[in-house]
Amino acid sequence: MSGFVSLAAIPSIMFIARERKLYDDFHQERKTHETGISRLGGVGIFCSFTIISLLFAKHDAVLPTNILLTACIMLFAVGLKDDLAGAGPSTKFFIQFLVAAILVFLGDVRLTSMYGILGIQEIDFFTSSVLSITTIMFMVNAFNLIDGIDGLAGTLGLIVNLTFGIMFLHMEQKELATLAFSMVGALAGFLYFNYTPSRIFMGDTGSLLIGLISVVLGIKFIELNKIGYEQISPVFISAPATAVAVLIIPLFDTVRVFTLRVIQRKSPFQADRNHIHHRILSLGFTHLQATFIIVLTNLLFIYLVLILREWGNFTLIFVFLGICILINWITTVLIRIKFRRDFKLDYFWK
Repeated sequence: MSGFVSLAAIPSIMFIARERKLYDDFHQERKTHETGISRLGGVGIFCSFTIISLLFAKHDAVLPTNILLTACIMLFAVGLKDDLAGAGPSTKFFIQFLVAAILVFLGDVRLTSMYGILGIQEIDFFTSSVLSITTIMFMVNAFNLIDGIDGLAGTLGLIVNLTFGIMFLHMEQKELATLAFSMVGALAGFLYFNYTPSRIFMGDTGSLLIGLISVVLGIKFIELNKIGYEQISPVFISAPATAVAVLIIPLFDTVRVFTLRVIQRKSPFQADRNHIHHRILSLGFTHLQATFIIVLTNLLFIYLVLILREWGNFTLIFVFLGICILINWITTVLIRIKFRRDFKLDYFWK
């Protein structure tokens, strides 16, 4: 249902954007498009997700819908301001902190254990709160940063929420599954207009919302599969590693980019063209090809975690980190080979 709402809403948003000339600033150095495109696709995603979520909401759900939608509206407001007129980093991070705090303290969206990772199990309330707020803010920004080429953030968000939705259905958590599938439908409708040639972008309004819903579902998935939560054994073992695998692309890309910027003595939040999608584009792939290469890689990690879940959280996360580093190294080698080949060709023709 949310897909139909999204499909119906976005053409109207595109029309208003054309009439009011609400376009993306395509003159910026990092942009990969040559024409003005609206960044208001997230408005359609937000409206369709919110309408369907409210339609099927229950007052006694595992995740209080009123708390979640309050957080969504706050992110929607700051995202819309950024898409229309720009918002300073301090404003965005302050709102993100408030949103995370509301979810943690009022919605009980908390990681209450390290689940055996590094040999640590239960953690105290203060540590749990700090860890949960940091995790929510990090993943919200991770999806915001991965939104760099046509269809990428939307397709990743669709895969992430579809995976969580199917797993929640298997766990008989219908309310959480409904939230996940509401986002899947909203993104499916949006992607019809976002694949190359893109007619609209989701902007911060969309990417922040996708990040929020994805990380909230991830935390709930981990907690509901915690040993001792109304059950002797979890439905999905190695739940933290499973959540990491589902979210691996935006998670690793953000960690990698932030680490490189710190090493280079730059601000972690200084924009550049060093994200994984930029690197794949530099190899000569199109937006659509790069999107599907990245999405297929994400699906591979999900497949691996499901067949290797007996290995345990620490081992799986360590293996996934190693695979990510290997893929990044191979990409770097291919980029250098292409650069040298192109340089020799240019020198020859000169």
